Amino acid sequence: MTTAFHRLDPAGGCPHAANAHLLAEGPLAPIELPGGVEGMAVLGHEALKEFLTHPEVAKSAAHFTALRDGRVPPGWPLATFATVPGMTTADGADHRRLRTLVSRAFTTPRVEELRPRISELTDTLLDDLERAAEDGGGVADLRRHVALPLPMGVIGELLGVEPERRDRLHHLTDQIVATDLSPEQVIDANRELAAVLAEFAAAKAEAPGPDLTSALIAARDEDGDRLSHAELIGTLLLMVVAGHETTLNLIANAVRALCGHRDQLARVRAGDADWGDVVEETLRWDAPVSYFPFRYPVRDLAVGGTVIPAGTPVLAGYTAAGRDPAAHGLDADRFDVTRRSRPDAVRHLSLGHGAHYCLGAPLARVEATIALERLFTRFPDLDLAVPEAELPRQPSFVSNGVRELPVRLRG
Repeated sequence: MTTAFHRLDPAGGCPHAANAHLLAEGPLAPIELPGGVEGMAVLGHEALKEFLTHPEVAKSAAHFTALRDGRVPPGWPLATFATVPGMTTADGADHRRLRTLVSRAFTTPRVEELRPRISELTDTLLDDLERAAEDGGGVADLRRHVALPLPMGVIGELLGVEPERRDRLHHLTDQIVATDLSPEQVIDANRELAAVLAEFAAAKAEAPGPDLTSALIAARDEDGDRLSHAELIGTLLLMVVAGHETTLNLIANAVRALCGHRDQLARVRAGDADWGDVVEETLRWDAPVSYFPFRYPVRDLAVGGTVIPAGTPVLAGYTAAGRDPAAHGLDADRFDVTRRSRPDAVRHLSLGHGAHYCLGAPLARVEATIALERLFTRFPDLDLAVPEAELPRQPSFVSNGVRELPVRLRG
């Protein structure tokens, strides 16, 4: 029997209808990636939890059979995810070495020290949002004025990236997560991003400061075995992409969810749930990352009743797992800010699981919680300025978010 491969749309779009269809067929699905590359997506919550911690699943592209055999075309839009040197493509001791170099900057106590600065930056951005709305007839793009610059500003300050360099980095990392670019666009974006990061690192080496980039450069210079130059650039790329793209989508998706579910917003205001509950339910219900690349079984592996051949590129289907009724109940597709208070509540996997659990999870949670609380306190009648269905989506099946979020601040 011929296997029916589900073709992931490079233009992205809302993933939930397709996810529900695929989940009805089983917890795993064979997929076709751009360029005709065959892969697999793990969609079910329990299957994904098992797969993410399986000892015979690797992150290194050395196990990617199609790439090794030359069957991945040049300018492939997912090449950076597979090949960038860094902790997301490292296993075992290499992964622990790279993660240790940056982990102290993202611990819960360290993030708590950043809370006043995050609050200050949020208030400044809300001022900008209000001014933009005054100039725009009461409507402003919340993504542009709050959801994007807040996490980009925080990760920029942690890395020591000058404000004037941040817009260019966001533009380039937006292209890295896009899945609809031509091969020429992919090659150009990757080349320019590597050059911008190398230039930034060279400037930091000349004039180090009290930032994470300077600490990474010191580790490289003190002992080359701790961090190579390629790993330095790859780590910076990861920090920039993961440090703002995920939180950007989290904040925007939470605002969309609350505007579309005013009863849930009322429950927060009534004290039935808090803003942390909103963040966790948004992570489950509309995860900021839809299909994250890649992991590879090192041998033929049975997961969720399906055998994944060795060397297959596998995507983690976070948006699908978040709405898996087998884990989250028959109302899994309902946004409910009180869900995690249920005695049978299941913890979502949207920030990963196991050794590669999202390093920036504490920071993302604090940023989103502060942003949402201050936003809806200052603008209690805030609502979408256009119907949800008209919001333009990110051109990506990796990133799950919108390109614009026009809101009306007052009724």
